[in-house]
Amino acid sequence: MQVARRFFIIGVFAVAGSQARAQTASLPLKHTPGRTQTAITAADLMTRLYIYSDDSMMGRMAGTEYNLKATVYIAAEVKRMRLQPAGDSGTYFQNVPLVKRQLDPNASLSVEGTSFTPWEQFVPRDPGVATRAFEGAQTVYAGVLGDSTQLTGEQAAGKFVVLSIRRGPNLPPSAQVNRGALLARYRGATGIAVVALETFPPQAINFFRSPQTTLKDTQGPADTTSLPVYIYVSSAGAQTLMGASLDSLKPGAPGKTVHGSVSFTGTAAPARNVVAILPGSDPALKGEYVAIGAHNDHIGFDSEPVDHDSIRAYNDALRKLQLASAGQRITPDQIQQIHVNADSLHRLHAARRDSIFNGADDDGSGTTAVLEIAEAFAGAKVKPKRSIIFVWHTGEELGLFGSQYFTDHPTVTRDSIVAQLNMDMVGRGRADDENGGSPGYLELIGTRRLSTELGDLIETVNKARAQPFTFDYQFDATGHPEQYYCRSDHYMYARYGIPIAFFTTGKHRDYHQVTDEPEYIDYDKLAHVAQFVHDVATSVANLDHRVVVDKPKPDPHGNCVQ
Repeated sequence: MQVARRFFIIGVFAVAGSQARAQTASLPLKHTPGRTQTAITAADLMTRLYIYSDDSMMGRMAGTEYNLKATVYIAAEVKRMRLQPAGDSGTYFQNVPLVKRQLDPNASLSVEGTSFTPWEQFVPRDPGVATRAFEGAQTVYAGVLGDSTQLTGEQAAGKFVVLSIRRGPNLPPSAQVNRGALLARYRGATGIAVVALETFPPQAINFFRSPQTTLKDTQGPADTTSLPVYIYVSSAGAQTLMGASLDSLKPGAPGKTVHGSVSFTGTAAPARNVVAILPGSDPALKGEYVAIGAHNDHIGFDSEPVDHDSIRAYNDALRKLQLASAGQRITPDQIQQIHVNADSLHRLHAARRDSIFNGADDDGSGTTAVLEIAEAFAGAKVKPKRSIIFVWHTGEELGLFGSQYFTDHPTVTRDSIVAQLNMDMVGRGRADDENGGSPGYLELIGTRRLSTELGDLIETVNKARAQPFTFDYQFDATGHPEQYYCRSDHYMYARYGIPIAFFTTGKHRDYHQVTDEPEYIDYDKLAHVAQFVHDVATSVANLDHRVVVDKPKPDPHGNCVQ
């Protein structure tokens, strides 16, 4: 599942661990094609997931050779199942134009002879398109973010904006800055400097400094679009820009003249969706599709290994605190009280140094579940009336890029897709993962946001099961802070008015950690979820009508709102 990136959280950064046993990517896959069976089974899912989340996949990050290696495995399997290729040029692959972008080494910023050093005195953020020239622009103090006196966009046009963040003892430890909203508000400015750099831990700056992968704009004239330069500075840096302490300034106060340029360069990064079709059996309905999907990427690997068991023990203690808090904020003092006796852990077995984020649950579980569902459909004597289109999306972790590209450039007619069923993290959901967790625990999101009928149908299919799931709808609530509806591939279908259902067993202590390993997956649970989604897809595919859309459709090019 994608990390929420629509808002930049100042001062709060989770330090992701690292995972693996330092195997190299050159090791062969331990898999003999043809050993799985038509039925959806826990044993098959275990076979597949140990292959797909193996260290040799090196975390499957989109834009790398390791993600391509993962997609080779998926394509080989659907070819073996004799599904129809539905990618580019008669293949199973749809190439997705990702670009790896980083700061131009010639970037500079200065005020009256005082130079700012990138990544020390200022941290630039890449807007994904060309940045505007600011040479010779005057700075202006825009005030405090959110105040009624904050400068309007018209007042800041042509200026280099300096903006404060409100802080105080009665405020939460993190302030949220919606970078997209600021860029939109001050679109006519030459630059935006947010005064927040002193709140950044080193790992945050290192993250911004690393090359960032994004989706090349193919919908509009990106080469003719530019946005203001966007940077973070410290209070001292802001004073240099303005020539005075911000405490003494009112919104609209003019400052110094800035010089230099800040731009980003990009290189192509390899990435691809895997797309396959099971043709429907009804000549009148086979031109319509039920889409089943998961994301094929994860977050890669770190350069420095950490101790697998101590990381997991720490995250286990933290997760217990979170579950016991019933949604209340965990205090820094509570976190500091967590102590891990690594020596005790290592007496059980030798230290396991780990640097690869294997992503067994996120989203190896969904990826392998879709493969199992595909094999069950392919091997069935009676095929569903409508066609089934299986899409393994790339770049979900980077910003839903693969699903965005597929729905913007579908390989079947977009309006022919009657529903999309998405699985992301479907291999856990135990009591120590979620409050109320159990073998039957399943979170549902978005099932009635566009179609009441789809939500009702899912409930009906569940009631007919020998062991029905217990659905948790709490994360589907309007305005829920986790924003799950906006954070996985289903939304890219929903924005076009395609009814969706998002199935997940929820977040847990190993989420985006090196400890997300196949050994911690509940394979019986994973098989039950896969069978359930298969049965839901069958019901949708065999309806005598399209699932009815009875709710308002969102703006396909607007921001997601849960």
